[in-house]
Amino acid sequence: MIRWIARLIGFAFVVVLLWALGSNLKAYFQSPPPATAEHEFHKEPKELHLASNGPFGRFDKQQLQRGFQVYKEVCSGCHSLNRVAFRDLHALGYNEAEVKAIANQWPTEVASINPETGEPATRKAIPSDYFPSPYANETAGRAANNNALPPDLSLMAKAREGGAAYIYSLLTGYQNQPAALLKEFPTAKTPAGLHYNPYFANLNLAMPQPLTSEGQVTYAPGNPKPTVDQMAKDVAAFLVWTAEPNLQGRHKAGWPVILFLIVATILAYLSYRNIWAEAKRKVAPVGPMDPANKAKRTRASKKAGIDE
Repeated sequence: MIRWIARLIGFAFVVVLLWALGSNLKAYFQSPPPATAEHEFHKEPKELHLASNGPFGRFDKQQLQRGFQVYKEVCSGCHSLNRVAFRDLHALGYNEAEVKAIANQWPTEVASINPETGEPATRKAIPSDYFPSPYANETAGRAANNNALPPDLSLMAKAREGGAAYIYSLLTGYQNQPAALLKEFPTAKTPAGLHYNPYFANLNLAMPQPLTSEGQVTYAPGNPKPTVDQMAKDVAAFLVWTAEPNLQGRHKAGWPVILFLIVATILAYLSYRNIWAEAKRKVAPVGPMDPANKAKRTRASKKAGIDE
């Protein structure tokens, strides 16, 4: 009885769920949600080819150095890199003296304590320091940016869908708001203090266009021309490295591990075939065909006077 009641309750629960699903689907198709400017005019990131892409990807150190230069001269005034230390720049090809010079000449000093007075102070950075934030705290950062806090860029290439392609697209995607958008959505005009960019989730962001003109950063001889497109690619590649500095090592270790697993699997299969090649599968009789049960049945039949 209890089992039938439980089945009835379960059946009623399923019916209610199906009814709710059907009614919601009916409402959705009869009265679909209105289109929004974000849905109609948002764009997916543009395709970006970097040396670090793919399972065989490797960092282009020359490009990483150019990207670091773009970050230093353009981005560091607002964005921090609080998960990257100056000494990590050795991986980009800088020697010890260059790293020390970069840390010592960094425009933002590191927060410290005056050992004589115990009062808060600042000092020049050293290689073991992490890149300091351009602002003393979140309040100062918001006050300087129309109440929008510039995010830390250390993990930005992994924190945003699209990774480096998103960063590249965002930096090169600033434009005037399309007339078609305003015609279709008159109330979606970009507010004062914000900037239209179709690669940003809600189309309008507080950050003004950081890369505005060719030659904004001067590259050393032998490097590509510093166009806006090239600078955006370089800083995107640099932020891939800050987000995953061990990418090359992971790729280098991954392929031998995969090869080992393939060989081990083959050897295990061959060993299995060799050990069990001549073994025959035996099925143990159960139920009435079990010899023990059969003997019991025979004795019981004789005792009852029944001939089998």
